[in-house]
Amino acid sequence: MLRSAVLTFALTILLCTCVRAQTVISGRVVDQGGGQPIEFATVLLVEAASGSGIGGTTTDASGYFSLDTESGGVYLDISFIGFETRRMEGLDLSGKTLELGVIELTARGQTLDEITVRAEKSTTEFKLDKRVFNVGKDLSSTGASALQVLNNVPSVNVTIEGQVQLRGSGGVQILINGKPSAIASEQGNLLGTITADMIESIEVITNPSAKYDAEGTSGIINIVLKKEDAKGLNGAISVNTGTPDNHSVGLSLNRRTDKFNLFSQLGVGYRELPNEERTENRNLLSGQTVFSEGTEYRNELYYNAVLGTDYHINARNVITLSGNFSYEVEDQPSLNNFRLTDASGEAMSTWRREEVTEATNPKYQFELAYKRDFEDHEDHDLLVSALGTLFSKDQSSEFTNTTLSGEDRDARQRTRTNFGEQENTFKIDYVRPVSERVTVETGTQYVTNDVNNDFSVSNFDGLDFLVDPDLTNVFNWDQRVLAFYGTGAYEYEQWGLKVGLRAERTKLETLLETTNEANSQTYTNLFPSAHTSYKISEGVSVQAGYSRRIFRPRLWDLNPFFNPRNNFNLRVGNPNLQPEYTDSYELTSVFLLGETSLNLGVYHRYTTDVVERVTRFEENVSITTPLNIGTNRSTGIELNAKVIPAEFMTITGDLNYNFFARQGELEGTSFDFSADQYSGKVTTKFDLPLDFDLEVTGQYRSAFQTVQAEVSDQLFADLGVRKRLFDGRGAVSFSVRDLFASRIQESVIDRADVYQYNRQLRGRFITLGFSYGFGKGETMQYGGQQRRM
Repeated sequence: MLRSAVLTFALTILLCTCVRAQTVISGRVVDQGGGQPIEFATVLLVEAASGSGIGGTTTDASGYFSLDTESGGVYLDISFIGFETRRMEGLDLSGKTLELGVIELTARGQTLDEITVRAEKSTTEFKLDKRVFNVGKDLSSTGASALQVLNNVPSVNVTIEGQVQLRGSGGVQILINGKPSAIASEQGNLLGTITADMIESIEVITNPSAKYDAEGTSGIINIVLKKEDAKGLNGAISVNTGTPDNHSVGLSLNRRTDKFNLFSQLGVGYRELPNEERTENRNLLSGQTVFSEGTEYRNELYYNAVLGTDYHINARNVITLSGNFSYEVEDQPSLNNFRLTDASGEAMSTWRREEVTEATNPKYQFELAYKRDFEDHEDHDLLVSALGTLFSKDQSSEFTNTTLSGEDRDARQRTRTNFGEQENTFKIDYVRPVSERVTVETGTQYVTNDVNNDFSVSNFDGLDFLVDPDLTNVFNWDQRVLAFYGTGAYEYEQWGLKVGLRAERTKLETLLETTNEANSQTYTNLFPSAHTSYKISEGVSVQAGYSRRIFRPRLWDLNPFFNPRNNFNLRVGNPNLQPEYTDSYELTSVFLLGETSLNLGVYHRYTTDVVERVTRFEENVSITTPLNIGTNRSTGIELNAKVIPAEFMTITGDLNYNFFARQGELEGTSFDFSADQYSGKVTTKFDLPLDFDLEVTGQYRSAFQTVQAEVSDQLFADLGVRKRLFDGRGAVSFSVRDLFASRIQESVIDRADVYQYNRQLRGRFITLGFSYGFGKGETMQYGGQQRRM
């Protein structure tokens, strides 16, 4: 009994000693510069005596926080990336609640007495095979998007519509942390949801080393993200309309938490792509000529959905998983008018050919990647990734010939296409700094392509449609490419050297099932590369590089069956086509002069087994086929510059001139000749009053010669205007592609026996759009799916 009483008394004393009233501390954290709420700011409760954290929380989307404490003698440390930490001391915890009101955080580089940004300037440094643009606080503290950061990188230009160009050319491969990503895919632009404060640096590679695919692009841009957490929710919504019909709605989202980076996009749209075409096939022996003229359309209703995440297991391990589904419904109402004349120019027959085509195109894409950062060095990495794409097309077409005068040309024809393609890429990349000056890289890649194209043509005999066995077949194309590579780099102060070797084994098999025509090719190639750079001063560097490249025939280079839209001008593939190889040499000097960046380079490329499209004529019908013909030596000079002559103006210019010598022979005919070609492009951007942006682009490409044809020059212009709204979060944009409808593609083949003239014009495209970015998302346009076939 006594023991029980003592225990009860002791527990009572203990409870009275330990329990004190709780105090709820709350407040709202905002940006001192503009009063904007700061989401995911850290609020840390610290014991004053020991300086140890004893609790904490983060702010919500409105900047609010709330936490409970039973302790006395505490203070709060409130912090967020890019801002000075704010300490709240002398807290009165005598009541049940403590409302701190609005708490302002000051951006780093600012003082309360003098609101001036002492920003770390973004800088460009030159490394062996690339240029690295380090993102400073002048950009990272502004809330700019990845697109705006890219626009500050020398040699890189981003149009008002969000297209990324390198040295004036599109077709740039954009990587995120060294790997392909749905965020950077042209099929759905999510780059606007990445903000500048997420970006560590931008790497620009114009002459890729042996680490990268031997099949090249116009360049590689790698966006390296920081490893900090808790960036909040960013996104953008876009609505566009235009003529010819081009309407779309897109929503892009990016949410970063302590463990996850979630990204998604939803989009739907409809567009028309007309193509005015005119051809003339003149038989100089018989005197007969076939004229055709008409407009071909490709209309699409498309849907697109992207969903993915980066899961940060811990500070050094991250897994990426993403998926992309798109679905297109095609309609191709086309009409061509034909006229056949005799040697005197009199019409022998006139008729029209109408096309009705319907198709559905589903596409699936997935990405799975794992990246490991080792503790001993920030550049010691392991990356394992898998990327898969499945695409299919079910298409049916009907062509109707209607005689208008002269000889009877009435006919009906149907085609059917059941197409399927699966492509998978598996990669392992390992980077290991051996010392402060030496780095080695090694890895492997395996790419599989499996294609099945079931194509059928049927002709109407008056009662029924009968299959044409000469134009009907099942084409199978299977390609396997296994690659291994290794590179070694040495960097010493201003100078460095990087060498590498890539080995690729390609196995290609094609089969025409109906006629049992098979072709099998297996070849192994070595692709060496060497790069060096020398930094003369902070603003002047010289880079030199060599790489060996390959162009493997694509599906449509090999597939002998095509849609006979214009049955007097046919395209057919060549299942026996061989790859072409190029040795590429480049010497580039880079100058940074204040706000001006200048790149001057010379290059030489030697290509063997050049793939050329050769046209032959049979009974007034032209048939164009790709063939391997000889060699090509091209030497050129390239100049590109980015100049900021005034705060409101940026000028980007590109100039390229090359002289080439072709040597080749086909069926006893020599194709030896020499010629030159040049092109130029100037883009001027104006930052106008009332938050208007104006962008004008002029481009010229000279005429040039191919093995058979003379291709005419082109001169055209694009225009874009944007009005920023809601303090830059929203924008209305207006753009005109090919302002004067002058981007005409013309070619002439003039031989002793035949003359062919071909002219194509896409025409003027006008687009009006509205976009709104939330969080720190950039206002941007959703362009939908990129056309595949």
